[in-house]
Amino acid sequence: FGDQGQRIENGVYLGPAGSLTFEGRLSWKKKILAFVFERIRVKVGPLPSLEIPFGGGDKSREPSTKDPFFLWFYVDEEIAVAQGKGGGTAFWCRCRRVPA
Repeated sequence: FGDQGQRIENGVYLGPAGSLTFEGRLSWKKKILAFVFERIRVKVGPLPSLEIPFGGGDKSREPSTKDPFFLWFYVDEEIAVAQGKGGGTAFWCRCRRVPA
């Protein structure tokens, strides 16, 4: 990570019922993952996905700590824990993604 062109996707997945995802660019340097979301994708049941572009700023600029970021302080095979730019703590766990 850390190279320009890296992508991030974060979302809520409800199996066959649908999903809401945010997609954009990322930069990962040391323990900091900075990102800029550029698109929202909404999927409801069997209907085609709806993509909504937004913001994203200067696409030639690499995301930095001026943008939203996570500071990772624990990661293993099953969970990850990070502090967000605003000071909140975020937890992730590995799960099996259900095909839509």
